[in-house]
Amino acid sequence: MSQTKELLAELTALLGLERVTSDPTELLVFECDGLTLSKHPPDAVVYPESTEEVAEIVRICQRHTTPFLARGAGTGLSGGAIAVQGGIVIQMSKMDRILEIDYEDEVAVVQPGLVNVELSLETNSRGYHFAPDPSSQKACTIGGNVAENAGGPHTLKYGVTVNHILGVKAVMPSGEVVQFGGRTDETSGYDLTGILVGSEGTFCIVTEVIVRLIKNPQTQRTFLAVFDSVDDASTAVSKIIAAGIIPAALELIDNLVIEAVESHLKAGFPLDAAAILLIEIDGNESVLEDEADRIQTVCSASGAVDFQQAQSEEERQMLW
Repeated sequence: MSQTKELLAELTALLGLERVTSDPTELLVFECDGLTLSKHPPDAVVYPESTEEVAEIVRICQRHTTPFLARGAGTGLSGGAIAVQGGIVIQMSKMDRILEIDYEDEVAVVQPGLVNVELSLETNSRGYHFAPDPSSQKACTIGGNVAENAGGPHTLKYGVTVNHILGVKAVMPSGEVVQFGGRTDETSGYDLTGILVGSEGTFCIVTEVIVRLIKNPQTQRTFLAVFDSVDDASTAVSKIIAAGIIPAALELIDNLVIEAVESHLKAGFPLDAAAILLIEIDGNESVLEDEADRIQTVCSASGAVDFQQAQSEEERQMLW
């Protein structure tokens, strides 16, 4: 029996036939991530359902000197989920449960295959959400967010993934299971959790994540500012920050992107604009009134030819 067949036989004995894939046609799905310029199919894909299974898969791969890597939803753009050297892809999509939500401590414990937005949908009724919001949050997984230190439109005010991860349980390259961090902001010693977030799976495979939950803002306002040049829009960004205003989100889109988005989504973006700014502020209603007036003044002084506010939640969601 060849080494590859022995490897697959051991993985199948551990997981069963239904959770080991080696058919070349089925492996095409896993040959790249969201950036399709580089394609490298793995030798096999396995679907663990627990930390213990991930640890044993790693130990099996080590015994056979076979490369391995973890994969979430494959929405990344940096190649972190591509099996460049072949080997085994450990697909984490079956590890998708919310293990615990503690509203008193404002934390949740989740498995890495949980889709990002699912956590916020679960906690919204209690007035909480998970702040990191990559553009692909309806598809990307929290484990992938941890690996890539993903961000999104609201990182300006709320930070990227690393700012919301308190601890992780992880499988090391040896197959050892280790806990990093915990349920509080402050832990003694080095910030090893911070090192792991964004390491793209080069240190370990994360199998549980302790995340910080934050309270939903009292209210939100979203604005669309239209400019005749990218320079004017960029100037407005600098002046908004210089005025001491930290928007929840601040996105600049140039004409090429405006045309691409509008042709697909019909969001109402002006096709003749050189650039637009999407600006969102959140917090206490009394504070937002003043910030909204100041932002409009700054945008007008920076050359904005139009300034609009989303009049409904539906319109706000459409703009984003």
